[in-house]
Amino acid sequence: MGFRFHVFSNEGDPREPPHIHVVVKDGSDAKLWLYPEVHYADNTGFDARTQRWIAGVVEARRDEIEGAWHDHFGTGA
Repeated sequence: MGFRFHVFSNEGDPREPPHIHVVVKDGSDAKLWLYPEVHYADNTGFDARTQRWIAGVVEARRDEIEGAWHDHFGTGA
């Protein structure tokens, strides 16, 4: 399964806090908040095991994801 982790350029007005979207080709998708701890805002189609794996990846790379978020939106960290 090929997972894609990304942000959308249009993240609301006012912009939502840092988060990451995860999608796969089968149509499953999720949105995870980075703070105060990594947790799901939304999940469609991922089973519990996959959700734990995704959350672990996001937790392990949270600083990198947040840095990319701020770089993308030009907000500085």
